[in-house]
Amino acid sequence: MALLEASGIGKNFGETKVLKDISLTLEQGEALAIIGSSGSGKTTLLRCLNFLERPDTGVIRVNGETMWDAADPATQRESEVRKKRLHFGLVFQNFNLFPQYTALENVMLAGELLAKEQPDYKANKKAIHVQLEAQARDLLAQMGLSERAGHYPHQLSGGQQQRVAIARALALHPDILCFDEPTSALDPELTGEVLRVLRDLADRKTTMIIVTHEMHFARDVADRILFMDGGVVVEEGPARQLIDHPQEERTKQFLAHY
Repeated sequence: MALLEASGIGKNFGETKVLKDISLTLEQGEALAIIGSSGSGKTTLLRCLNFLERPDTGVIRVNGETMWDAADPATQRESEVRKKRLHFGLVFQNFNLFPQYTALENVMLAGELLAKEQPDYKANKKAIHVQLEAQARDLLAQMGLSERAGHYPHQLSGGQQQRVAIARALALHPDILCFDEPTSALDPELTGEVLRVLRDLADRKTTMIIVTHEMHFARDVADRILFMDGGVVVEEGPARQLIDHPQEERTKQFLAHY
């Protein structure tokens, strides 16, 4: 059984059909890259999988559990969707760090908010905080940012901010880590440091979906690539095979620009 199964995903914005009957699977430990031109539906698909957008049609399952069924209102209650969103960690194009918090506090924040919802939080507040801080420091160390834990976002480079955002996404131990063009807001000289982190995560068999325009990265790091155009999946396959030997004409035309 695949870790993630999405079938028949459709999304409309008004009269515009942005996603048309998208289906995909993702195995545990697999890195899937989604490529395509701007407006092809890549980001909308990622946001639907993370429930930041609500699919108009289709079913999403994680570990066999139905997270979303567009035909079943019981799966669409906001309180339930919020819990299900925890299965996915999302790293945005723009870093979306809270400017009033340090790097360490940004990484700890989601865990603290969840902990406060637990009935035993007040009795165990200090121990929980110590545990969350230790975990956050460990994640920042993995990102090469131990010495930046006390810095605020405006004191960090774009690459450092994006690495903090990745640490924050990892803090909740999501089943699937999703990246939406994680280098698009970076200067070229900072892109490499973020791609190195993603490469390391892939080497550690972190389950990931990466929307990207970095074709060399997708070819060398992803296990599989999915090419989208016009809201549909045109072609998918093993990463190197799809990049080096695309079968569909639309895929060939897209890759000719890289």
